[in-house]
Amino acid sequence: MGQWTFLTNHAHVLIYVSRDPGARVREIADAVGITERTAHGILTDLVDDGYLRRIKEGRRNRYECVENLPLRHPVESDHRIGELLRALGGLTPSS
Repeated sequence: MGQWTFLTNHAHVLIYVSRDPGARVREIADAVGITERTAHGILTDLVDDGYLRRIKEGRRNRYECVENLPLRHPVESDHRIGELLRALGGLTPSS
């Protein structure tokens, strides 16, 4: 099989965080197969663009997905982030 995937690293990080909102950057990076620096940058992108909320809990961060925002590409912009996350097991139907 080839080395490409259907989803971007941004999508992989978002899915991982939706499954484990309290995950550390190192855990996210290891799971996605990227560096911690890249994972941190992606988390910052997702927070800055409103797809995640960062909640400080002591010295750690916890993330909350914002489900009602549209997917960014025009081809799928009529769908919401919550739909993608539920389809890929990131959120439960009651989320």
